[in-house]
Amino acid sequence: MLRYLSAGESHGRGCFCILDGFPAGLHVAPEDIDFWLAERQKGYGRGGRQRIEKDEVDVLAGMRGGYTLGGPILMAVWNRDYANWQAAMDPWTPPTGERAERFVQPRPGHADLVGALKYGHTDCRDVLERASARETAARVAAGALCRKLLAEFGVGIAAHVVQIGEVCADATVVPSAEIHARSMASEVRCCDPDASAKMIAAITEAKRAKDTLGGVVECRTWGLPPGLGTYTQWDLKIDARVAMALMSIQAVKGVEIGIGFRGAGLPGSQVHDEILMGEPGGTAGPYRRRTNNLGGTEGSMTTGEEFVVRVAKKPISTLMKPLSTVNMDTHEPALAVRERSDTCAVPALAIIVEAALAIVFAEFFIEKFGGDSVDEMKRNFEGYVAQINGR
Repeated sequence: MLRYLSAGESHGRGCFCILDGFPAGLHVAPEDIDFWLAERQKGYGRGGRQRIEKDEVDVLAGMRGGYTLGGPILMAVWNRDYANWQAAMDPWTPPTGERAERFVQPRPGHADLVGALKYGHTDCRDVLERASARETAARVAAGALCRKLLAEFGVGIAAHVVQIGEVCADATVVPSAEIHARSMASEVRCCDPDASAKMIAAITEAKRAKDTLGGVVECRTWGLPPGLGTYTQWDLKIDARVAMALMSIQAVKGVEIGIGFRGAGLPGSQVHDEILMGEPGGTAGPYRRRTNNLGGTEGSMTTGEEFVVRVAKKPISTLMKPLSTVNMDTHEPALAVRERSDTCAVPALAIIVEAALAIVFAEFFIEKFGGDSVDEMKRNFEGYVAQINGR
């Protein structure tokens, strides 16, 4: 079983992740992880924090000579900004300095208030530091390693932005093989140049109005064999674990597999994917689907078709024109505290969604084809593919 955990605060020493149960024998270079960490920091609408940090991975355990060892892998992404926050974030001494002022005017839509009530904090900074989306730096590092593992089995993952604010792009005309190149050519990771320009204009207007924007990301995964996941228990279903992983990303409020909500108003004859025989020999097996409305799963198992999911992110809750709140000390009406933030982080969400899916699919691969090494996993995988192609 692959287990993933993260730790760290937004302005603490760094963000950390541990992958336990990762197989031995995977060759990894620093750029395999650093590339995706850099991509997470890009995107029109990001705030000043991205100009301070230059995220790079520091592997602290679990690798030697460029290969995974089979033991727990511990990775760090150090925060450069910690130098400016050390007096306020020191783990041993009481907070001092201008950044140590207590945060008692919680932001609507953020974890500030409920987190303070739950854990008994009198300073919302004790909540927001961990609740911050800075945590996704660790998730992207872990996802990069899992993406590298999946590539050994021919699995590819690509995400792109299909909506920011009210601006929507037509994602149906974008071939999966072109998503990365086309989205990376856009400041908002949108494959449609016309929609991309309108999204940039919408973000510019939101920034001028001291407001924020959310949006929708679509992610496609190909090369998955049929049968990952199961119908036998609720917590082993691939749809459920994908949804949990994606809903755990900060500010995500909706997940849709296949046509999802868009198919709820259609008759079954227009939703379910008819089965036909194809050519045996590939990872997907001989049975194919005429359409892919269900997004690559049936009965909470992969079908061999592309896994297609959409993720909705709400607008960021930190506004430069703050909303009304309550001062937790005086109980009087107040304006929410302003914390340095982005106008729109939807372009970064595309990279984070890819990472989160890579972790989940790596979990399922290790469960299905589990071995102590990548070579053992490959032998098991090849045997399974031969089996399904013989049906």
